[in-house]
Amino acid sequence: MFNLKTLTDVHVAISLVAILSGLIVLFGLLTARRFDHWTSFFLLTTVATSVTGFFFPFHGVTPGIMGGIISLVVLAIAIFARYPRKLAGAWRWLYVITAMIALYLNVFALIAQLFQNVPAMKALAPTRSDPPFLVAQLLALIVFVVLGILAAIKFRPTPVA
Repeated sequence: MFNLKTLTDVHVAISLVAILSGLIVLFGLLTARRFDHWTSFFLLTTVATSVTGFFFPFHGVTPGIMGGIISLVVLAIAIFARYPRKLAGAWRWLYVITAMIALYLNVFALIAQLFQNVPAMKALAPTRSDPPFLVAQLLALIVFVVLGILAAIKFRPTPVA
């Protein structure tokens, strides 16, 4: 059975791999390349990081739980659009947008964890409602909105065979 430290280490490792593979997928979307294996890996690791987040002890509904639920919903849409619907018609842009939302939610959680666990960042925003934290999250949101729109415009691959 996992202890809390092991669970945390596994969850963090999966999260970082999901973010890195998501950035590769984002590059593919922006350059109209499918990166099929990276896409599968990104979706799998992002589902895994969302699911492992539910194994942490919690009482009631937390922001992390809500983020995990939202992530799994958008991932279900992305996976459905990508595989059963094969990116046909509107499923192409639905896939792009939901995949980018899932990646953004991972980055959002990373920023929150950095401000919670890195002493220098925690000193800048001890309550995580301080301006440095809010600015970092707002900048991440703006970057992902812009990149998501560009990816939806540029990603026009041939349908999955």
